[in-house]
Amino acid sequence: MTVSRRSVLAGTAAAAVAGMSAANPAGAQPPRHQADGQGYLIGCGIGDITGAPAGQGMMGYSEADQVATGLLSRCWARAYVIVDRVSGDRVVFITADNACLFQSVHLEVLHRLARRFGNLYTERNVNINATHNHNSCGGTAREYAYSLAAYGFQQNSFEAEVNGIVTAIGQAHDHLAPGTIMLGHRELHDASANRSRVAFELDPPPDKAVFPDAIDPAVTVLRLRQGGRDVGAITWFATHGTSLTDRNTLISTDNKGYASYRWEHDEMGVRHGDGRPDFLAAFAQTNAGDMTPNLNCVPMHPSGPTENNRLNCTIIGERQYRAGRAAFAVARPMSRGGVDAVAHYVNMADVAIDGSYTPDGKPARTAPAMMGAGAMATSEEDNWNSQLSFLREGDTNPMVAALGGIDAPIEQWMRDAQAPKLIAAPLGILPPRPWNPQVLMIQIMRIGDLVLACGPAEYTVVAGLRIRRLVAHALGVPLEHVLMQGYANGYSQYVTTPEEYVSQQYEGGETQFGRWTLPAYMQEFDRLARALAARTDLGRGPAPLDWTSGPQPNLLPPVPPDLPVAGRVFGDVLTQPSNGVAGQTITAEFCGAHPNNDFHTGGTYFEVERANGRDWQRIQDDNDWCTELHWRRPDGQPAASIVRIQWTVPTGTRPGRYRIRYTGDRRDATGHNTRFIGTSAEFTIA
Repeated sequence: MTVSRRSVLAGTAAAAVAGMSAANPAGAQPPRHQADGQGYLIGCGIGDITGAPAGQGMMGYSEADQVATGLLSRCWARAYVIVDRVSGDRVVFITADNACLFQSVHLEVLHRLARRFGNLYTERNVNINATHNHNSCGGTAREYAYSLAAYGFQQNSFEAEVNGIVTAIGQAHDHLAPGTIMLGHRELHDASANRSRVAFELDPPPDKAVFPDAIDPAVTVLRLRQGGRDVGAITWFATHGTSLTDRNTLISTDNKGYASYRWEHDEMGVRHGDGRPDFLAAFAQTNAGDMTPNLNCVPMHPSGPTENNRLNCTIIGERQYRAGRAAFAVARPMSRGGVDAVAHYVNMADVAIDGSYTPDGKPARTAPAMMGAGAMATSEEDNWNSQLSFLREGDTNPMVAALGGIDAPIEQWMRDAQAPKLIAAPLGILPPRPWNPQVLMIQIMRIGDLVLACGPAEYTVVAGLRIRRLVAHALGVPLEHVLMQGYANGYSQYVTTPEEYVSQQYEGGETQFGRWTLPAYMQEFDRLARALAARTDLGRGPAPLDWTSGPQPNLLPPVPPDLPVAGRVFGDVLTQPSNGVAGQTITAEFCGAHPNNDFHTGGTYFEVERANGRDWQRIQDDNDWCTELHWRRPDGQPAASIVRIQWTVPTGTRPGRYRIRYTGDRRDATGHNTRFIGTSAEFTIA
């Protein structure tokens, strides 16, 4: 069966491509061996990547006034090492509970893996991706475009992120054991909406027909077992991590983190502070660029299904958990065994594109990264606030050009490639070096029947579809077995279709390399997939920028040594908790210290304890969704800290005597930390 590239791109061949036999693909080499999901070594691991929970900017919305004031739930990296026992090949898949996996973080992780494992884990076979949670720690990027909104590069949060990812991979490696893998599919129709419908409607009918509700409802699950025991699940579904909205200032993991918590904690009884967990459930993204969990899609009023954003987070997370659980339950052995991976760097700022990849059939090219006015307007369906309130999505307001002529030095060919974007910030040509990555890695990873087309951006559902078609065709696999793994191995904003780009909605304004960004990715993914099928090597490609060189501004003032609240000592209880019942919120306030002195990585800042005879038993900590840690400075005391612990008593909590224990770390003028503990008075839950 022969299918032309042009017919695949046109969309009319999608059904034909989806029906191609994996045993006899067009233009592909035979698989290395057939299997049913047996013959693997499988290891799972987790690492705490939570950085600064107080006083530093957060990442996701790029809003300077979103500064962390505490902790709702810890952020984690979940790693899965899968080894083909027949060939010895292996892959590593990591999903991190953060907004973006920046290239500077990716390269540092690879560097540390090389120091520990030699050439066992490399950029070829390691995939690190982000849930795109918009409530993680900011300042973890060495790329200026992503650190400045968080007041510059923050070494402490960067180290937490890198160390946590490396820890997760190391733990998975250390616990490899014989296992099996199964694949399951389901659909989820009430956890996402298209926040850029006006752009989606510009796509051709064959593409829109694949998504009749303008969303990608696909839920895909890998079920991982060691022996006869389930040890892990990876659930892919496309929706943004913006349920908590930009009004939230507590570090958290948003809806996908809640889904992981439901499966791991509530169903499987996992407590991450108690050692290596027996089961890990990652909830990964796909092509979520235009997918929002705020189902009402009201500009500057993100909401839906309810008006309560905290409740929305749990509802959307619950729906993903249940859909993933359903796909997990029907997962079946795969027809093909083994693993494969290939990676290649591309200079996305200067790609010559063959006309067979463009909608009009004409050659095109990309340009250095440029942010548009529509990008600065923010995604209005997911934001309460806009940093530049006079801008709107799709706007070509000439006021942007009057902000100081920041687009003046741009060459005409760059303007042509970016048209009709009104350029607001030419990130790719700003001094002293590009402000965001332009040499970017693409990767294809195969785990049995499942193929991941991994890219460093946020792809809209139709942009993802077009890449998936090409990869499916080149490898001769059903379309449903190819996922667009976005947010992977780097970050470079959005990728829209050329048709969507014209409307210059938020996603189009953030499509950095111009109107033809997607055709460039399509061309390069097609080349990579064909190379994988033919067992040929494209080489590494151009080298990415060394982000460790050059200045790294940190705009935050130094944190002063800790002093206690006036008239108090560290650990004193300033507000004692009251008795309560299920559903009520219990509060205790302590004379504390700055939480950034010690992140309590893998541990907790506090515990809710229940009396058990003469002993006290921990029942909740800072990773539970029913608890919160809030930090503030008392008025007129810039070196003192008040730490408030809140516990909303879950339904089903046993009656009895309880207390709250807070652990802090005070830092003196020499930089030395001293740990202290504060314990509340006992209270009862009736």
